[in-house]
Order: sequence, then structure tokens, then C-alpha cells
Amino acid sequence: MPQLARRLFVLPPELEGAAENWLHLGERTPRTARYASSVVLLRDSPTGLETWLGYRPGSSPLGVLAFPGGSLEPSDDEPVGWLGPSPQHWAEQMGTDDVGLARRHVVGAIRELFEETGVLLAGPDAASTVESNSTVEWMKAREAVAAQEKSFTEVLAKRGLSVRTDLLKPLVNWLSPDFAHSRFNTRYFAATVPVNQQPSILGSKGVWGRWVNAAEAIALRDTSALGDEVAQENTVGHKLGELLVPGSEIMLEKMAHANGCIAYLSYKRKAHVYQPRLVDEGGQLMLEVEAARTVPGEPQRER
Repeated sequence: MPQLARRLFVLPPELEGAAENWLHLGERTPRTARYASSVVLLRDSPTGLETWLGYRPGSSPLGVLAFPGGSLEPSDDEPVGWLGPSPQHWAEQMGTDDVGLARRHVVGAIRELFEETGVLLAGPDAASTVESNSTVEWMKAREAVAAQEKSFTEVLAKRGLSVRTDLLKPLVNWLSPDFAHSRFNTRYFAATVPVNQQPSILGSKGVWGRWVNAAEAIALRDTSALGDEVAQENTVGHKLGELLVPGSEIMLEKMAHANGCIAYLSYKRKAHVYQPRLVDEGGQLMLEVEAARTVPGEPQRER
């Protein structure tokens, strides 16, 4: 493991009540964390890496603005055509002995990416992927999966498609703070957009989503520019650190300094669980994370 550094992050407004209760009422039994998967979608641009961020209504453990993702579902256990590294390989990459759970995380990641952006990491064979994902038919399929009217595996089977697990790269594992009322144990993956596909927000639920230049977002982190653009009650006037969970902010930092998609995706990461802890810094409640210091290819900033 790279050397770890103590990092401090703003406590998001929606977590303040839970944090104060945790401290003052003596609650010390964390709520069970749900398993979740999230996909960091990447593309190169003349001014650096860009990633897809979307607005999440309500209070999500992934953040107000987040990469596509969400809870694993029972349907993620269903049989599905599988192309690419095996579930056993994924379990090894993710540092777990639970092959079934590793498989669910991979299927869940591909499903969530499809639901929230339409990007589909699937194809009829190991050499091709779905093209033209922006049709009315594909939006109807996304809506049906999101509403749980159809399972993701049904949608794939009907079209003779298999998940392309070789198009995913494992990133990191983040666990929500102990005091949070809603907690995720999230596996983050990375992917680029297959040929002739484009991400878009979900017709019925999408509020805001777009490609965000990582370097620009980090440069403007102390302004409310992005939150004002999203123009929701819980984003206007809020700085980046109040909109992203620490894990997302750290990943965005690393993207801002990475030398393109290939460099970011090829960096060798070791399995490690990161979890923010509640700390009192001079009377101000903050989140503390032990995260890697600057290492080649993955710069990180101490605060």
C-alpha cells in the first residue's frame, strides 16, 4: 500500500443531523451497509480527462452529484451471458473470497451504468458491443429496468447480448461513515464509452447529468459554479465538497492530474477499504479519511 495521509473533508449538510445524534446520543451501532456498485465513466478531451456526473434526488450515500451507480439487486444474481474475466478473477482483483458477491458487483455496475446513462457494456460476442444506444427502444428498456418491470438480464437475453466484463476496470472500495442513516459498501469501477454510444440522462428520473472536466471541477472546487448550474434546492450555493462524497472528490482529484484515460485505467491499484470517520476539528464536525499520498499517476492533495 502507498503511504496514507490524513485528509479532512466538509461534512455534507444532509449528514449533519445524523452526525450530531451519533455524538450526543451515544449511538455506536452502525446501520447495515447495502452493497452498491458505481462506474466512473471516462473520456479524453483536449483539456484533460472528463467524467460523467449526475444529480441524485434525495439523500444518497453516493452524494448529491455522483458517478452512475446504486444498490445491488436480487436480479443481479440471475444467469447472464458473460464475456471477459471470470467472477473468480474479479473476486481476486477486488480482494474478496466471495465470488458470488464479486459477480453481483460486476453485473450491478453494468446494470446501473445502463439505467442511468444508457451506456451498455454488452455485446453479442467478445469483439463487439451494442451501437446506437440512443433510440426510443433503448430508453424504454432503461425505464423498464429502472422501474423493475423487467430485469436487466431479461433485456440482455432478449437481444442475444452478454455482459462485457473486460470493459470494466476495478477502482476502489468505499464504505459509508458509521453514523450515516443510509449506508453503502460501494465498489467503484471505471470504463470508457463503447464505439457509437453516448450517455444521456434517464427520461423519467433524470434531472441533470453531463460530461465534467475533472481539472476544471477541481479548479473551481471552492466556488458554487457546478451546484448553481445543476440549479436544485440542495445544490445552489454549495461548493464541490458539499455535493460530492469524499471518495468521489478524491477520484476527481486523481482524474484531474492523470495523463489521459489509458494512464488512469492502467494504474495498478491494490484492494483496500476506505471509510470516512467523524472528527471534531476545533468545534467543527468534519470527515476524516486516510487516503494515499501522491504516488506516480495518482496525485492527491492534502487539505
